[in-house]
Amino acid sequence: MLNDFWGVLATHMRQACVHILRMGSVPRHVAFIMDGNRRYAKKYHMKTVLGHFKGFDTLEETLEWCLDLGVEWVTVFAFSIDNFKRSSEEVDGLMNLAKEKFELFTQEGQFIQKNGIRVRVLGDLELLPEDVRRAAKSAMEWTKTNRRANLNICIPYTARHELANAVEELLNDTALQGPDCLPFESSDVSERLFTAEAPPVDILVRTSGETRLSDFLLWQVCEKTTVHFIDCLWPEFSFSHMLPILLEFQTSKR
Repeated sequence: MLNDFWGVLATHMRQACVHILRMGSVPRHVAFIMDGNRRYAKKYHMKTVLGHFKGFDTLEETLEWCLDLGVEWVTVFAFSIDNFKRSSEEVDGLMNLAKEKFELFTQEGQFIQKNGIRVRVLGDLELLPEDVRRAAKSAMEWTKTNRRANLNICIPYTARHELANAVEELLNDTALQGPDCLPFESSDVSERLFTAEAPPVDILVRTSGETRLSDFLLWQVCEKTTVHFIDCLWPEFSFSHMLPILLEFQTSKR
């Protein structure tokens, strides 16, 4: 009973904070490195894959208050190409989780469809198992007309692969167009990134206390992006961790 009371109180307090924050500048594009699922599972003596399931619940909660704030784009680092080197048990568990959630995204009445979120899966999809790849493409197809917000899920992804892909595309275009298109501009690369249609990243948050970008959005994170390293595990991340970051963002915009 007491837990229910505190839960309701926390929800009302969050809604009040969101209402106040919406009166100021709101970031258009927020990115998250969702780190700490495995350590969370170890901390609470559960199977690793259950830590990843809990991490997805946190993502849904995060998307909920991002929507309330009016954030238009959220980009999350879900699975690195390098993560394929992990144990087959963990990789299989993550792939099954991804497939299950992609399939959920296509269902009417579920969170993604109910809230008008367009899903985009960014990365080398050919590296995914065929059933996961089909589910990812289906999620993108079913949500492509949603307009309220955009969710970029980077899986399987590294910034180096993204940049190599963009440069290869640029060189191929150059071969077709001839020397008239030289010299290259940085915008020529930006236009060929997986995130090309998204606005610049305003805020990047990494959980777990690690202070590195781990090959995520290396081109997109520029001098205008504020980067924050939070000392909590991703499944424990909440609006209270994000509130001071949002207040700092608004202060910088005054």
